[in-house]
Amino acid sequence: MKMKAVLVTELGGTEGMIYTDVDLPSINANEVLIRVEKTSVNFADIKARYGNKGTKLPFIPGLDAMGIIEQVGSAVRDLQAGQRVIAFPAGGSYAEYAVASEQLTFPLPDGIDQMTAAACPIVAFTAYKLLADVARLQAGETVLIHAAAGGVGTTAIQLAKLLGASQVIGTVGSKQKVDSALEAGADQVVVYTEGDFAQSVNDWTSGAGVDVILDSIAGAVTQKSLECLAYYGRLVQFGNSSGASGTVQTADLHSSCRSVLGFSLGTTRARRPELLRETASKVFSYLAAGQLQIKIGREFSLSEAAQAHQWVESRQSTGKVMLHVK
Repeated sequence: MKMKAVLVTELGGTEGMIYTDVDLPSINANEVLIRVEKTSVNFADIKARYGNKGTKLPFIPGLDAMGIIEQVGSAVRDLQAGQRVIAFPAGGSYAEYAVASEQLTFPLPDGIDQMTAAACPIVAFTAYKLLADVARLQAGETVLIHAAAGGVGTTAIQLAKLLGASQVIGTVGSKQKVDSALEAGADQVVVYTEGDFAQSVNDWTSGAGVDVILDSIAGAVTQKSLECLAYYGRLVQFGNSSGASGTVQTADLHSSCRSVLGFSLGTTRARRPELLRETASKVFSYLAAGQLQIKIGREFSLSEAAQAHQWVESRQSTGKVMLHVK
């Protein structure tokens, strides 16, 4: 049998992405076949298209999917055909069908709508792990979130408040993105390309700095962030959208009791997938209760995946960019 999918056939620009027919994938004993309804565009998909993820050509991009289980493997015990789920598929999600392991497939509560469910996996799982488990955010602490208008950023702003943060500051790359971060609940927002964001943060915190910083930009932003990280503060580095590497000096850490921590949801999916079961439970409870809103920027059809990539790459996008499959 055949299905429609987006294939990356050559590395580089979006001209290497084609919408075509491919073979329907088969499943192993511990996997499920999912009929995909929606998937999302993540910056990691763009990095993979450029060859930065080591994926062999041709490949189907996409990290997460929302859909209905069509078939379960012989060893699958806790899932069944017909269930509405989100999942992190092994072989891409820009397709009508995707395969995921039982450990990385999560049944959805009835109270979560289709679009919210499809938008949440990467951004909500990442944001929750960063704040609750890696940074160990405590009630009353202050938080700085870089790239605050993006999918992870707008989600992390809300989760920081839900976890008890007393003040959440966001940085964005342009004035056009300020409102998105404020609407998500940020108390203050600074355009990091137009001024000294560390000075602004220190001014807003009466010189103390912030307790937690979430940094997906790296490079000079990471180094500058240390100028506004409080004593006993934690900087969590989880991406390098700038393409640069920052340098941290040991003198910046030991006497101030500050920490620099790293996190990758991709590494966690590959090496410690069991850690995401509790994350899913926490995220679903916030979503079902209406306490957490996933900001949707734009939606494209699966056949328009190349245009969706161009939109994200333009740095104009805010919130999640979605692909409608069925």
